[in-house]
Amino acid sequence: MKKLATGIMSLTLALSLLAGCSPSKTETGGAASGGESAQKPELRMLGFQKSNFDPNTDPVAKFLEEKTGYKVKYETLPVENPDDKLNLLIANKEPYDILKLSASQYNRLASQGALEPLDDLLKKYGPTLLTSTPQDAYDNAKVDGKIYGIPEKHPRAFVGNELVIRQGLLDELGAKVPATIDEFYDLLKLIKEKKNIIPLTGSQVQSVIYEIAGAFGISSPFDDETGSIRHRLDDPGMKEYLAFMNKLYKEGLIDSEWPVNKAATAKEKFTSGKAAIMETDFASPPTLVAGLNKVYPDSKLAFIPSLKGKDGKTENWIQGGGVSWYIAIPKASKNKEEAMKYLNLKIQPETFKELAIGQEGVHYKKDEKGAMSPILPKFTEERNNSDWFMTSTDAKAYEEMWLVRVRKDPLVASSFEEMQKQAPVSRKDPTLLAPPMEVVANNLQKLTKMETDYIIKVMAGAESLSGYDNFVQQFKSQGGSDMLKALQDWYAKSKK
Repeated sequence: MKKLATGIMSLTLALSLLAGCSPSKTETGGAASGGESAQKPELRMLGFQKSNFDPNTDPVAKFLEEKTGYKVKYETLPVENPDDKLNLLIANKEPYDILKLSASQYNRLASQGALEPLDDLLKKYGPTLLTSTPQDAYDNAKVDGKIYGIPEKHPRAFVGNELVIRQGLLDELGAKVPATIDEFYDLLKLIKEKKNIIPLTGSQVQSVIYEIAGAFGISSPFDDETGSIRHRLDDPGMKEYLAFMNKLYKEGLIDSEWPVNKAATAKEKFTSGKAAIMETDFASPPTLVAGLNKVYPDSKLAFIPSLKGKDGKTENWIQGGGVSWYIAIPKASKNKEEAMKYLNLKIQPETFKELAIGQEGVHYKKDEKGAMSPILPKFTEERNNSDWFMTSTDAKAYEEMWLVRVRKDPLVASSFEEMQKQAPVSRKDPTLLAPPMEVVANNLQKLTKMETDYIIKVMAGAESLSGYDNFVQQFKSQGGSDMLKALQDWYAKSKK
């Protein structure tokens, strides 16, 4: 829940490129003939906002038009209040043909009857769509037993975060990377005593640091350790984690301004040398090192993996692997069959590969082991935004293709590989492939903020752990129990 991300969206209306050629395959397996191409309607697609990006002028738009024979006008939702704008457009029956929706948007519109059921259209015009994505992802997309959206599966499961410290600081202290929670505590004390800087910093949205919480058995927002869905607040290890973090706060071993720090503030404290340790995702090390180099030239990061608890327990959270987006056809579309044909054309293996990573020798290359990496700057110039255009994926193949994006920067790639060393002790959230549920959509954001605020207050001593049980009851009474029941009902059925 801490690291759930939402799509940032913006409304842009622009004409698409007037380019195209006459493709040469059948409509269900590839592109259509020139004669068929001339009869194809122009389609309209609405997606999320991506900064400094106009999909109509992106090279991928031209590629898709040439490959499929379909001209598409692309539009994006606004950054501010995207859901309000989406609701207005759908209420006014704006005739879009394709919608790329978040889970909450999808569930809401499907429940309102605004989306076309796709089961029959998929069987008739989407055979490749049905085979390119695992069945459990389609089960996830069902609302009241029907599919209203094609699931776009997240590329792959991965461990996405780790604690980092400047290697030069470790060398100055004559210290090593800690492996246990006790060694970590001793390192924080050593940093405070010898360097008089903030040992560990964080921001107001960082409530559960899994590399630390894992030592107390907390590895994801939900678990199934008891055979049923359990929220982490019901895990006995959560109180132990909070007691430990509060101890660090009282002893001055974590940032006293943690409750008010923005993410950028915590990052600035780390890169300026005011703080020694912070948690990072795999994509951020290049900017961290660039900042550190202004103060400490030739800096290198040392990674602190998930720490072992007193009982030898160590865990972390495997993120990703679920459903990122839902591709829907609204009831107001005038081109439902043609939209499905187009979506199926895009997922043909060779078409999808060229959409995702371009052409071998032009946009990417392979090493002697077959690992793919980008050819820069060509990949960035022509395939950097290809994810926006995806409307489902060739799921198995895309697991490896996605790594091309990770390998655009050597430090990002090495950081990602380093974090994956935690995978053997990391666990997936069992609700990963739960279908969109109205009770979850209505409560998750509110409850996540409620939990985060409480945890930060306990860490900083503004709330006492003696009131923990009362908080959990409050959490459940304000929607937590309803959410847990819905998830458990789904989970019990999925295991049969």
